[in-house]
Amino acid sequence: MSRILLNCDIGESFGAWTLGLDAEVMPLIDCANIACGFHAGDPGSMRKTVALALEHEVRIGAHPGYPDLVGFGRRSMECSSAEIADLMHYQIGALQGICQAQGGRVEYVKPHGALYNDMMSSPRVLLAVITAVARFDPTLPLMLMSTLDNREATAMARRVGLPLWFETFADRAYDNAGRLVSRKQPGAVHHELNTIVAQAQTLADQRPLTANDGSPLLLKTDTLCVHGDNAGSIAAVKHIRQALELIAA
Repeated sequence: MSRILLNCDIGESFGAWTLGLDAEVMPLIDCANIACGFHAGDPGSMRKTVALALEHEVRIGAHPGYPDLVGFGRRSMECSSAEIADLMHYQIGALQGICQAQGGRVEYVKPHGALYNDMMSSPRVLLAVITAVARFDPTLPLMLMSTLDNREATAMARRVGLPLWFETFADRAYDNAGRLVSRKQPGAVHHELNTIVAQAQTLADQRPLTANDGSPLLLKTDTLCVHGDNAGSIAAVKHIRQALELIAA
């Protein structure tokens, strides 16, 4: 990839309930990870979010999760490999249909919440996800967490010809293996604007971060995840956008 892409989880409203500042964040990002109805979102919100992405020429990504509206897709579920493929194909296909009706298309896939975390901790789930995306469309990049050692995921994807986009986070602390520090631990989430922007710049420059044990940590970064659910996060995205534009210049 020629430059770092900003991605954001978006389109997570449901029915009468509004979540996130989609209209404010969409002009600032490159990639919109749109909820597909299992953890959040519904046909109407998907249609509106796709329209907003197309208006701002933002790449559309499917954001499939476990069928867990009550838990917002953040609870793991025991699913067979076939069940994982089914739930992913169902959700990607739904978003693809809504995109097609508006002259757009799904351009990548980023699993949501517990499915994303399970994919990163279980080789079986990772293989199921990679295989499912490849069978749907082997040209769709799969977005997954960049860690200190991405060799297993890279080998799996290479065997089926699937491109990968490695994702990092500007507002999260990392351990020395390149994993996100648990939110249960103090300091796991960065809240200071200057800290978040500085980490984004470090990642974009492909310079090492400092892990929570003080060791240097170099992570491959194709895409940087940002959040757009409150006024503070929108301010952070604006500053990150400006910083990345300066780097690109």
